[in-house]
Formats: sequence, C-alpha cells, structure tokens
Amino acid sequence: MTKGKFLSEKTNVMRILDKNKISYKSRFYENTGAVSGMEVAEVLGQDPSEVFKTLVTVGTSGNYYVFIVPVSRELNLKKAASFVGEKSVSMIKSKELLPLTGYIHGGCSPVGMKKLFRTVMDSSAKEKNTVMVSGGKIGCQIEISPADLAKVVPFDFSDIT
Repeated sequence: MTKGKFLSEKTNVMRILDKNKISYKSRFYENTGAVSGMEVAEVLGQDPSEVFKTLVTVGTSGNYYVFIVPVSRELNLKKAASFVGEKSVSMIKSKELLPLTGYIHGGCSPVGMKKLFRTVMDSSAKEKNTVMVSGGKIGCQIEISPADLAKVVPFDFSDIT
C-alpha cells in the first residue's frame, strides 16, 4: 500500500461536499488488498486518533445507526446502544453494507449514504481541528473539520469507545 496520485478521480462524497461548498482535502493511497484503518493512517502519515472509521449497526428495534470512531479504538456496543436508546446494537454483516448504504466494506463514508441514518461520532473528535473519514471508496480519505462534516451529515457526539 502506497500513496498514489493516479487515484485522484472525484467520488460521490467529494461531489456532495463541493455542491455544499464545504472545504476538505482528499488524500489517496494505492490499495493492494484488505487493509486496516491503522494501516491507512500509517501510509498517509496521520495520527491514528485523527483517522476515523464508519461503522454501521442495527439495533434490536431494527433501526440502523452509524458510528464514527477513531481507527485506533473499538466501538463499545453497550455505550453505543445506550446512547441511541436501544437495548443492544450489533454490527451489520458485510454483505448487507452495499445494498443498505451504497458503500463497500473498507470504503464506507458517513457522507452520501443511500439513506440518512442516525449518526454518532466519538466525542474525541470534538478536540480535533480536522478528522479523516473515508472518501467513499477504498484508497480515498477525506480530511474535514467535524463542524463542516456536520453540515452534510447531522450527528451527535458521545463517548462510544
């Protein structure tokens, strides 16, 4: 996995941000296979506490929820469920991700999902000037301020890790 300039085409995430006149930086890397968020942070030279993964869950009610957490941490399912008022939440299966969100595992962005789901970002993002989230495809990350992200994806902050 290496940085690459050849992967610089616009994604739907970028088009949505451009349309809404939201400032962001796109960062690209060559993907040579399945990679972890920690590996993405390393290849892009970013602090793992500033690179966030987008996780999609389903509650006991059948409602779906999106949680945005640093790649260096794990989602605490009990804290997440409590915050959204569910008895429990569980991760959806990989095969359910594309039909539900329009994104594949490893390229799931909180921006531009097929439907807007209740979204919660880990409270550690409050203290960050910018965070990185998926740009909507493997090999693409978007650097954006949490305040600007909230303009296109309304979310709450909570301690969910």
